[in-house]
Amino acid sequence: MSREDMQKLGWDELDIILITGDCYVDHPSYGVSVIGRVLQDKGYRVGIIAQPDWTDPAALQIMGQPRLCCGVSSGNMDSMVNIYTAARRFRKNDVYSEGGEAGKRPPHAEIVYSQLARRAFPGKPIFLGGIGASLRRVAHYDYWQDKIRQSILIDSKADILSFGMGENSVNEIVKRLENGKPLRGIHGTAVVLGKNKAKKFNTSACLELPPWEEMKSDKDALMRSTTLIEKEMNPCNARGLIQRYGDRLLVLEPPAMPLTSDELDKVHDLPFTNMPHPEYKKTIPAFETIKHSIPAVRGCPGGCTFCGLVAHQGRSIRSRSQASILREVERMTKRGNFRGTISDIGGAAGNIYSSGPVDIKKCLNCRRATCLFPEQCPNYQAEGKDLIELLRKIRTFPGVKHVYINSGIRLDLAVKQRELMREIVQHHVSGHMKVAPEHLHPGVLNLMRKNPAEDFYKFMKIFEENSEAVGKKQYLIPLFISNFPGCTEKEMKTVDEFLNHHNWSPQQVQDYIPLPMTMGAAMYYCGKTPEGEDIQVNRGLAERRPQMDVLKKQRRGGQAAAPKRRDDRRSRRFSKIQRRK
Repeated sequence: MSREDMQKLGWDELDIILITGDCYVDHPSYGVSVIGRVLQDKGYRVGIIAQPDWTDPAALQIMGQPRLCCGVSSGNMDSMVNIYTAARRFRKNDVYSEGGEAGKRPPHAEIVYSQLARRAFPGKPIFLGGIGASLRRVAHYDYWQDKIRQSILIDSKADILSFGMGENSVNEIVKRLENGKPLRGIHGTAVVLGKNKAKKFNTSACLELPPWEEMKSDKDALMRSTTLIEKEMNPCNARGLIQRYGDRLLVLEPPAMPLTSDELDKVHDLPFTNMPHPEYKKTIPAFETIKHSIPAVRGCPGGCTFCGLVAHQGRSIRSRSQASILREVERMTKRGNFRGTISDIGGAAGNIYSSGPVDIKKCLNCRRATCLFPEQCPNYQAEGKDLIELLRKIRTFPGVKHVYINSGIRLDLAVKQRELMREIVQHHVSGHMKVAPEHLHPGVLNLMRKNPAEDFYKFMKIFEENSEAVGKKQYLIPLFISNFPGCTEKEMKTVDEFLNHHNWSPQQVQDYIPLPMTMGAAMYYCGKTPEGEDIQVNRGLAERRPQMDVLKKQRRGGQAAAPKRRDDRRSRRFSKIQRRK
């Protein structure tokens, strides 16, 4: 991050500079850190410039000009989600900044940082990456500006965009830049062709998205675009996509194949320090949350319409081997700040480790948007036996006192994983367990691509029975979403009645935010379901507030900070005794 760091390594210049909107934390949960370590492992000298002054090109020149290129990312979150609330107000803090201080990154950070890099290093190639770039790789709806925006590659004027988990695609980009080869044809990337190249490009093997002019004039074009993109997310059979912007042509290659388990193991065995850079003196809230957690899984089988994770990580589950995770546990126990508690072993969900297809050949032609909705694919298995075995090994590892699962639990899988849930509830809950029913009304759940609320009710019973079996008083933390497209006050009343009945005031409240390139955003913008049926959409704060108040209001016997079911005096006394033991 500085000339002093370069001198310690004996570097007189850098090959690549990576620019990020987050503080630099050398941990595999941070995308820029992963890309930096992967490129370093290939022999490249990498510098990271974190949260630069975006008004001054000199802020990027502190380590000199890179030999090859610059990489740009907004960080671990889309910059607009990071800066603004669902009410389009400024957030008061930024968990990815030192001391939680807000205002360290600009809106649409990829665009601003790319323009800054152009001024700082004229002529140097620039590539985009990270979740913000993934979700904005085509023309998309921007909720905070309430308008359709062009592909972020067009607005940033970068040379190429890497979407998805970019280890292989970024490595290929850099290799081609070094060898002077063209950047076309790399899976998991997008490029823009100018007028002359666009005329010569053979579009016969590609599917065409609605052009930019149509996206601006026809609201329903966003739904058509999103539907087509969802069908082309399986890397085993996806076709290339194109989108016209006047005389120019945006070309998206098929998604890159996800890393194999062996490749994922190798990434996590790279020499991460698992610490923030020494220049930071204050804590970084996001790091404090994950510093003793272990990322174990990539991808998500769910495909929920409100979530952007599948558009970035993909639907295919990739799990690290038990040996790789146990090596990380061993490294963790040797750190000076480790006190015996592993806060999480997880990923998109805490109960999807080692799940996936029984026969991968049956997935080769699949174009489903989700493996779990409306019914679980018969080729998808998620028994949980491997996770049980892994947790038992970690539990007995020298130096480990507690192992918790704090990633949210997928309820549709959990109700079928009785043995795994018994293991987790009895041994791996820190007192509270996160679950995400999201809603309880069948119509809204259907629009969300979530299974019926009965799964939540069944899981509540499983959780209570297994907690009681070992004499523990433990609590569920349910997450509900207000103001999802198609959810009126009538549908929200189902959630309100449930919370009143159980005297719960949810700890986590989420007013719906339409993320770019998700089906939920298309429904919000168009006011229609994917099937074309009109639905009610609450847009302004005045329309949204009644549903927000349903989740925020205090209830008799409930607490906003910890959603506990009201206990009688005897059970509270019993709980205190158990804590002493």
